[in-house]
Amino acid sequence: MQSDYELFSDPITFYNAMLSDINLAKKYIYLETYKFANDAIGVKFRNALIRKRKEGVEVKILADSWGSTSNEEFFAEFTSAGGEVRFFEKVIFSFDFFTRNHRRNHRKMLLIDDQITYIGSANIAAHSLNWRESVLRIQNDITIKFKKVFLDYFKKYQKHFLNKFTYKKNIRYRQIQIIRDMPSIYRQLIKRQYEKMIRKAQTEIIIETPYLIPGFKLRKSLIDASKRGVNVTIIIPRRSDVRLADFLRDKYLGIYYKNQINILFYIPQNLHAKLILSDHKIFALGSPNFDYRSFRYMHEIIITGQDTDVVNLIERHLNETLIDCEPFDFNQWQRRPLIERAFGWVLIPFRHLL
Repeated sequence: MQSDYELFSDPITFYNAMLSDINLAKKYIYLETYKFANDAIGVKFRNALIRKRKEGVEVKILADSWGSTSNEEFFAEFTSAGGEVRFFEKVIFSFDFFTRNHRRNHRKMLLIDDQITYIGSANIAAHSLNWRESVLRIQNDITIKFKKVFLDYFKKYQKHFLNKFTYKKNIRYRQIQIIRDMPSIYRQLIKRQYEKMIRKAQTEIIIETPYLIPGFKLRKSLIDASKRGVNVTIIIPRRSDVRLADFLRDKYLGIYYKNQINILFYIPQNLHAKLILSDHKIFALGSPNFDYRSFRYMHEIIITGQDTDVVNLIERHLNETLIDCEPFDFNQWQRRPLIERAFGWVLIPFRHLL
């Protein structure tokens, strides 16, 4: 029996799969992304969407105005053909410039014809073509659930606060939950799910993330899990695309090491995958990074559950990732340059913004 799921790690492969599914669309294509770049990949997707719109397919795009380098002019032919594009929360100059404008839509989804869903870590941009990502393709009617999620945000794309309970309620589908999050200091549903997974883990927790800047509670939950005998492994890039985030991350690596938490560096290029696997049976995958900014300021989305097909795909992905990893070297970390140590301390007050 063919599985409903396929997990992609290579951007070229999943971009081609997405474009193939777009080409076959009959009714609608809804695309939500943090970055829709004005580059070779952005042009390729835009042109494919123009063709489908000219064929009569309904096409809607919701891109984040901060993250995207495309604009209304870039989409002029698309909108002339009847396509709809909206830019989430345009940058506003006000007294709370930094906090307000950091409330970004970081979600990444492609929905087609009530039957195909892509959800995961990747944007629509050429600069990440050689990154390692985590994008799950689902072919079943869970797309109908995601469709409502998309349309809610497409309708409210310029609203500063989305506090209605309907935007926060978890959605169930078979053995899977869809969990949405929005900017909040107190109500961080995805973070709560991660804490629950770590707290209930009995044998193993594996986290794959590009940025490792969790708050005190998450750090403590990881340390507590290790102390009770859980094998805790965190996979991060040797060097991410945000160097300042690396300096702050590195400040805490010694604490993890001293508490028997395994830190592994992915070596070949940037690791941008975002997922968690607990006890070889419970997974979470989606758009959030393992950091303050995602949990506190971003609109994010994950799917989580115990579907064995998804778990098997994630385990295969992780095993392939591990081939290109090397362990954290505590002695080398102690000898890191003084300027890097200094940055680690200086950046602490800005940890919510990195």
